[in-house]
Amino acid sequence: MFWTIGWQSSTRNTIQYLRNHPALKFHQNWCGLSTRWHIDLQPWASSTPSLTYEALRFLKYISTSQTSCENMNMNSLTGNSETTKKPWTICLDERFSLIHQIKSKQCRLYSLGLGSDDNQFEINMASSGCEVHRFDPSIKSAHIQEGQHLWYHRLSIDWRDPNPVIAAHRLRSNTKKLGTILNEFGHQKIDILRADMESAEWKILENLILEDIVEQIGQLVFEVHIHWPGFEVSGNDSTVVRYWYSLLKELELKDFRLFHTYKDLSKPQMFLKKEAFNASSSYILSWVNTRWK
Repeated sequence: MFWTIGWQSSTRNTIQYLRNHPALKFHQNWCGLSTRWHIDLQPWASSTPSLTYEALRFLKYISTSQTSCENMNMNSLTGNSETTKKPWTICLDERFSLIHQIKSKQCRLYSLGLGSDDNQFEINMASSGCEVHRFDPSIKSAHIQEGQHLWYHRLSIDWRDPNPVIAAHRLRSNTKKLGTILNEFGHQKIDILRADMESAEWKILENLILEDIVEQIGQLVFEVHIHWPGFEVSGNDSTVVRYWYSLLKELELKDFRLFHTYKDLSKPQMFLKKEAFNASSSYILSWVNTRWK
């Protein structure tokens, strides 16, 4: 019966469900689906691997806008003068769909965090009429609704789902992949994905790329940390930076364009545990999906 359904189902929703549902991963080959296990690494920045060349290429890349954005001020929509502790910058230009989604009260924001008390960005977006979901494992209750448009969920986004055998012996499992949560919530699209995952962002971003979840996202606003490789990112320093750069190039190949970069000068000025390249340990990067409808 599974095989019949698999061969006959050709809709995008069914394919996405099969691709992301962990219980049906084995079924992908029979449905004609392909799974990527690794990103495509970009060529080395120089003829021989060099941290200096890799670092300079990477830092130039994250500091150079790929498209312009004239309107990035949420206060003009909400009338709220409260500012966020960090500049979570989104693009509200008319040529992109987000502003139209906000005006029609049809936008959706997912916010990923780890215990931060800075929720002003989420409050501002909810005040504009957006449906806002904040995922944070430090929240006391499983789900909390605050007002009409803001939900808090005691969940942490990871780059893998928990082992079902281990999870079955726990009172609750609060770590899941974003694709799994989208399926469970019945959401097909996210207009904005904001993430401050304290060095888990690289592997999470890799998962979103490999499972094509980024194609369901309109704008990405990620804080990236470069004072160390990040969780489960291995290799020597030049290999790590090449991997970071290759991840961001994967976004570009999927028609995401960087429109804003914030270099956090309040954080230690470190690059892979060194004071080098005039780099901060933390940047907030904002991309817009130019194919987003």
